Amino acid sequence: MRIIADLHIHSGYSRATSKEMTLPAIGRWAAKKGICIVGTGDFTHPAHFSSICESLAPSGSGLFVLKKEQEKARPTSFMLTAEVCNIYTQGGKTRKVHSLIFADSIETAQRINTALASRGNVSSDGRPILGFPVKDLLKIVLDASPDAMLIPAHAWTPWFSIFGSKSGFDSIEECFGDDSRHIHAIETGLSSDPGMNRRLSALDNICLISNSDAHSPSKLGREANVFDCDLSYTAITGAIKARDPARFLYTIEFFPEEGKYHHDGHRACGIMFTPEETEKARANCPVCGRGLTVGVLNRIAELADRDEGSTPAGTIPSRHVIPLAEIVAEVIGTGINTKKVQNEYDRLTTEAGTEFEILLDMGFDEIASAGGARLAEAITRVRQGNVAISPGFDGEFGRISIFGEKDLIVPAGPVQTGLF
Repeated sequence: MRIIADLHIHSGYSRATSKEMTLPAIGRWAAKKGICIVGTGDFTHPAHFSSICESLAPSGSGLFVLKKEQEKARPTSFMLTAEVCNIYTQGGKTRKVHSLIFADSIETAQRINTALASRGNVSSDGRPILGFPVKDLLKIVLDASPDAMLIPAHAWTPWFSIFGSKSGFDSIEECFGDDSRHIHAIETGLSSDPGMNRRLSALDNICLISNSDAHSPSKLGREANVFDCDLSYTAITGAIKARDPARFLYTIEFFPEEGKYHHDGHRACGIMFTPEETEKARANCPVCGRGLTVGVLNRIAELADRDEGSTPAGTIPSRHVIPLAEIVAEVIGTGINTKKVQNEYDRLTTEAGTEFEILLDMGFDEIASAGGARLAEAITRVRQGNVAISPGFDGEFGRISIFGEKDLIVPAGPVQTGLF
């Protein structure tokens, strides 16, 4: 049974998040996308936790469904998830680390919430900011339940991650010490993909997961995980811990160059650098003289002990996609937020199949029949990695083109297409 899971999202209680991120709306959009399991997001926030308890019913497998959808043959399943920000000093440096938390039951989530509320303000934001070490957060999570999990979130983003260039660590062990054995996975984030991460042999025993970190319903599934296992909490977390390619089939990835921290740069001055250019500039902006934001590509290269393209045994594959609405916008030749694009997206996902069925499964002729030959050609090019990208940097998303723009560059990194 193929299960597509997006396990990192936010509710309307998080800053810079759409108020449309309610549990019913998340469930509707997950079904439209073809997502089987979606995170609740933000269970640490008291108001959102109340809505979780009021709106969701246990499915008997450590997952939950909307109470009003209990009678459906295959309702969208929810997993209890949250993200926490720890800001503290260690080794003479301010550390800012975001962590993703999975909970196996309402009782586990409540125990975590009670412990966090005793140590900080969990009501001000759906992603609370707490002033103690992230290794103490790990202890709180595991004390609540041995089946709960903590996973470093978007592990390479410069400002708020375990390996970030601005505030992170050089290894999992440096961050978590003796408790590193309890870290089974990291989230690669939008600006990196598994191929980039596998340049570090230190991550060979770590599972690489991918999620959308969605702040609005339409962004669900821009990255996700694909499993072949039972529809249960223990089956999903077990597949992650075991790094078993028979159960954890592949991840669905952004093209990492499109992520907003892929290259180095200084957005205010319009400077985007490759790692080589950053080295020549001594990591300073040539316009204003201030330090550049060192991006994910550079940071991974700094810690890597393998060449690009390395594929250790047992590596979970990945597939790169562009969200269907973005493809439709380019095919039509108009902005993604226009009514024309929204109407065509809704028509395709109603008449042809879910977004992931269209992006991952359908053949050329089937797509052409549903949406025209140009759409079929566009999706074929994406599957082949035949796209042009101007990389993202310093908080600015990259620009991607399927049919080509003269000012865009072809990504330099290898694109895995073996699953096609």
